[in-house]
Amino acid sequence: MPVPLHTTGKASFDHIYDRDDPREYYARMSELNYRIPELAKPFFEQQIREYRASARGRAPTVLDIGCSYGVNAALLRLGASIDQLAEHYRGASESDRDSLIAEDRARLVGADGYADLRFLGMDAALPALAYAREAGFLHDTVHADLEAAEPTDEQREVLASADIVVSTGCIGYVTEKTLARIATAHPHRRPWMAHFVLRMFDFAPIAEELAALGYRTEQVPGLFEQRRFASADERDQVLDTLADRGIDTAGRESEGWLYAGLHISRPLVGSHEDA
Repeated sequence: MPVPLHTTGKASFDHIYDRDDPREYYARMSELNYRIPELAKPFFEQQIREYRASARGRAPTVLDIGCSYGVNAALLRLGASIDQLAEHYRGASESDRDSLIAEDRARLVGADGYADLRFLGMDAALPALAYAREAGFLHDTVHADLEAAEPTDEQREVLASADIVVSTGCIGYVTEKTLARIATAHPHRRPWMAHFVLRMFDFAPIAEELAALGYRTEQVPGLFEQRRFASADERDQVLDTLADRGIDTAGRESEGWLYAGLHISRPLVGSHEDA
């Protein structure tokens, strides 16, 4: 069966985000060696540690944009690997949704390495958000398309509580418009940000928008494998896009993998210290 392409040129997986539970999601991502959340995990842990230190020990609230089934929160809170999560759901093929949720909530009891943190998720896929919240991976969620509209008052209140904003694959689907609306949700302070961005997407417009809001952005050295290409069409589209941007893909995307860079953005003023 052909893999449909998103307008960005990436393969579209919309159909697996609309399932009531994450079994098909993890099965498909496992086939593609999806690994960016696991590679991102130590960097997100570093952001949490540094935030605690700068906030005199206060535990931050973490917002994951494009969180799907709460993958980043699950990896952090359970101390698990992406392969372990995939294996867990693969072994639950006979369970119904309520049983899966009960199992996930039970796993969090006593295993939550970040029990003092709040984890928030934002996504356009309501079934994925609902599962992540009911399973306990996320404490609150925002179902919104901030490319199309401003957040509602209720959504803004949730977004304004975020101290650290992270993502591992949404940039390209969302632009500086979404990130600016999140950054300004609180009228007096700005959250820290850490975004893993595929090389096919230009982060410069986002960095410029954030700079206008008082941020400084730095790119962490190195590149990070996201997943294998889902089809020859996706590979060709991505390689063409990278060639148009003058990016050398030798030994990287040319070998069959999508690669991302990490961009860290922090406010020069207006952080938690000024709240």
